[in-house]
Amino acid sequence: MDITHLTIDGDTPGIAWRLPVLHFTGSKPDAPKIYIQAALHAGELPGTALAHFLCERLRQAEAEGTVLSDIIVVPHANPIGAAQSHFGEMQGRFDLGTRTNFNRDFPLISARDRHLLLENLERYPAADRLKRQLIHMALGADLVIDLHCDDESLQYAYIDEAFWPEAADLAAALNMDAVLLSDGESSAFEEAVSFAWKYEVPGEKKAHLSGKLSVTVELRGTRDVYPEMAKRDAEGLWRFLAARGAVRDDHVSLPSFAGPAVPLDNVEMIRAPQAGTVLFLRNIGERVNEGDRLATIITAPGMPDGTIDVHAPQAGLIVTRVSDRLVRRRGDLMKVACDRPSTAARKPGTLED
Repeated sequence: MDITHLTIDGDTPGIAWRLPVLHFTGSKPDAPKIYIQAALHAGELPGTALAHFLCERLRQAEAEGTVLSDIIVVPHANPIGAAQSHFGEMQGRFDLGTRTNFNRDFPLISARDRHLLLENLERYPAADRLKRQLIHMALGADLVIDLHCDDESLQYAYIDEAFWPEAADLAAALNMDAVLLSDGESSAFEEAVSFAWKYEVPGEKKAHLSGKLSVTVELRGTRDVYPEMAKRDAEGLWRFLAARGAVRDDHVSLPSFAGPAVPLDNVEMIRAPQAGTVLFLRNIGERVNEGDRLATIITAPGMPDGTIDVHAPQAGLIVTRVSDRLVRRRGDLMKVACDRPSTAARKPGTLED
């Protein structure tokens, strides 16, 4: 394993961040190149734990000569966000200077223009320099895995329809509970990578990208950071790498993915009709029917008629749930993956900020 460091100079005097990048050199030139990163939202640490144990396995494989692909692992991709704290609480999702989500506003370019990402870097603020260097590394790979987590959540992934159903092997390897098929209409990291591949010839969009993959994996919830869980996740990702020919492991076989795979249009974003204290009546992983009560919101504590019930607009699987119990009006409560499209209006792109 070779270690290099990216240095991100700050936008004020005396500040710089060093980003460790781990390199494993493969023995098979035509094996798919791999890029794995974790904690782009700096406080989402299940992926960092997974990367730690996966690198243990990769170092062992490297010593045994069974690493076939060139593999890059960035175990904590956002040192800028990790350094942000407000009243003692890390603020790793949004850049406090610009209020921009660290997983938005990645450059949308053609893959043939990859080299332009690193030109005149000094023109850009620190967060944009970080983003440009991350996506530059990713566009040198064939399989790109961005490890995130949700709030309270099942194990699931956002996968562009251009990679499905080929990417069902990743869902099976990581024992995912659901897959949300994205529309590729945002500037999030994984969609910016797939955009570059789709428009490798500018103006000519590829509908299917065989042999490629760019995916956001949601490794359950923010508090699901435990050694045995991380080891199982690392083993799952190892099985995927073996199945795709990135490492040699003759004992790996993958089952078929049995979970639901639904378009984003089929995801019901359950929101609070009013502010108040939320009492959840259903948990993640439960299947609900149309009209089922999902939660009660105490809008006026102690008062007659001081509660509002929230019902399921259609049948589906509860994939995520917010951990906050004091909710704002129109605040997100749940994601429910359904068989039919939602009737709620939704813009193309991501479900949440």
